[in-house]
Amino acid sequence: MSQLQLVRAQDYPRMPWKNGGGFTEEITRDAGDGLDGFGWRLSIADIEASGGFSSFAGYQRIITVLQGDGMRLTVDGEHARPLLPFDAYAFSGESQVSCTLLGGPIRDFNLIYAPGRYRARLQWFNGGSRLFSAADTVLVFSAQAELQVSIDGQARSLGLYDCLQQSGNQRLLEVDVLGRCCVIELIQLS
Repeated sequence: MSQLQLVRAQDYPRMPWKNGGGFTEEITRDAGDGLDGFGWRLSIADIEASGGFSSFAGYQRIITVLQGDGMRLTVDGEHARPLLPFDAYAFSGESQVSCTLLGGPIRDFNLIYAPGRYRARLQWFNGGSRLFSAADTVLVFSAQAELQVSIDGQARSLGLYDCLQQSGNQRLLEVDVLGRCCVIELIQLS
């Protein structure tokens, strides 16, 4: 059964990183407890200093800088392009990853998903946009103080870092956004 849920940033639980180097605010996930057992998970992390990332074997990661000057990742010994705000970057969760901050601390946005269980698409928008999706789960994450979103005519107003989640979808949805946001589509594989 299809369900639309608004999750407010003030309600995100805060938990330690898997490697103990910092803290994450978990936005939402499909299932499971702790840092294992989920098929997909959205979170926000504050990175205070350059250093290593946690390993998530069996998962794919897509990361985006939300606040701060940015960072440069080193993935399995290879330097990635500088990651500036709202520039998404994907890498394997089992890779050895470290970051060098380009200025001071940053805040980032993470999608971690199991590619054997889900197909994922992540897109950033800035302005008025309309898209159509038949994904099982559609998430709209707000990157501004007030974001107007409509999913199949159901209008919502999101605050900074709030997330609107449409789960259990079984048909083509019309998604309209007005402002800076990220739209994530997740399709569960058979």
